[in-house]
Amino acid sequence: MSGADGLERGLTALGLTLGPDQLAKLERYLDLLEKWNRVYNLTAIRERARMVTHHLLDSAAILPHVKGPRVLDVGSGAGLPGIPLAIADAGLRLTLLDSNHKKTAFLRQAVAELGLKNAAVEAERVEAWRTDARFETVVSRAFSELGEFVVASGRLLAPGGIMAAMKGVYPSEEIERMPGGFQVVDVVKLAVPGLDAERHLVIVAPRA
Repeated sequence: MSGADGLERGLTALGLTLGPDQLAKLERYLDLLEKWNRVYNLTAIRERARMVTHHLLDSAAILPHVKGPRVLDVGSGAGLPGIPLAIADAGLRLTLLDSNHKKTAFLRQAVAELGLKNAAVEAERVEAWRTDARFETVVSRAFSELGEFVVASGRLLAPGGIMAAMKGVYPSEEIERMPGGFQVVDVVKLAVPGLDAERHLVIVAPRA
């Protein structure tokens, strides 16, 4: 799956319809990622077609399960899934959190060049981040083991909020080690167009 046509077909397969400006911003985001990747190791994936499937479509696949408006992307790295989510849904307010200053420099540049008024960047470890903000969804993509993610980030949930952990194969052992005070409310098997690998979204909420 390559090029703008491949991206649009993949989004359609996910049930998502984006306008020309949104599609152009997703392509521009990949341009920036390729440019910065020559200097900084933002992603191990170098091929444009694989960036479309493994980054853009993989991120977009979780959009129907994201509660808004306030979304925190923990360990955002190169902006995944936060930047694709911010482009795909202008009604979301994304905070991209990462402790790596080279990566947050990229994130700030990408947010500025893409004109994402609904995205902000914070350079801090989630455990040390002090904020009064609370979020309807706290999401992570390969940030850490499920239990560590919940312990580090659970305090940032708004009432009724969820934590959404993007995983590959079904994480049975991680789910068994879920810390007290939280429960897995759903595990969604995701079908990402063009990606021949298992993907799951583990949705966690505080116990009542």
